[in-house]
Amino acid sequence: MLGIGACRPKRLVSNDEVCEVLDSSDEWIFERSGIRNRRWISGDESARSMAAVAAERAIANSGIDKDKIGALILATGSWRTKIPHGGPIVATDIGLNGIPAYDVAAGCGGFGYGLGIAADAVRAGSAEYVLVVGTETMSVVMDPTDRNTAFIFGDGAGAVLVGPSEENGISPVVWGSDGENSGAIAQNYDIPEYMDRSEEFQHKDPDADPVGRMVVTMEGPRVFRWAAITLPKALTTLLTESGAGPDDIEVFIPHQANARINELMRKNLGFADDLPMANDIENTGNTSAASIPLAMEEMLATGKAKGGQTALLLGFGAGLSYAGAVVTLPPAPAVTSFDDLED
Repeated sequence: MLGIGACRPKRLVSNDEVCEVLDSSDEWIFERSGIRNRRWISGDESARSMAAVAAERAIANSGIDKDKIGALILATGSWRTKIPHGGPIVATDIGLNGIPAYDVAAGCGGFGYGLGIAADAVRAGSAEYVLVVGTETMSVVMDPTDRNTAFIFGDGAGAVLVGPSEENGISPVVWGSDGENSGAIAQNYDIPEYMDRSEEFQHKDPDADPVGRMVVTMEGPRVFRWAAITLPKALTTLLTESGAGPDDIEVFIPHQANARINELMRKNLGFADDLPMANDIENTGNTSAASIPLAMEEMLATGKAKGGQTALLLGFGAGLSYAGAVVTLPPAPAVTSFDDLED
């Protein structure tokens, strides 16, 4: 990873603000998730605009000529349209119209999937440099009154530029999925059902139910149990496959889904209490496919981690899917996502 960039919405939303419409409290939310604040889009901000900003910053922070970029992978689950997909649009927005650009839909594990694909493309010679972007506007696809989801999710975008180096800086990705438990994180309607119900309601069928928004639903306890069983095995495999032992890991950057899950993983891995571990969730929330690059950028921008250190990454969520790698961190960004939040 030669450069990293990110974009955070300007609007900071506290737990107290969320609880104006949600039957909960700041204390309850923080105790169960580790979240105090999150950022939601406002004004003209969008998944598209944030993706372009994060991508441009990753390129600028890498020092690589933009014309050398041979592909773009966009990890997202909240893009406004299924058709067209977002990758070509983001590529065009940053002046790279014409390159191969496509979306990866793997939920909160999407960035890990994209990173693995990008590294393999560079190794195979399919592209010299590949831009991996994770962007989400989860605030748009959730029900603000749902106690299972409303306090968890935030918005943002993060990106890295992947390219050749003298020493391997991205291990083979360890990934997997569990379709048997896919319903634990899902939409409340599938698309044909939503269209049919909307049509029935518009025609005022007396038997038709009112149609609300299409939103994300989640069975939190079920996801927690799955994570507690699946992720330790994945992490053990990851360390084995990468050849890195626990003592080789200098930074731990798990997906920012739940601070309790992350602390449990740290203990299961036997990491020291003072090992730097990402905690971007506290003021950013769960940003799904954007979570890991945002957390990585925050650690590098604040000096909690340094470029060149060995980090363990693991994303997990909808699918249910997971993907992780042992990586060498990119240099600290000269242009950060906090520069435009100082005011």
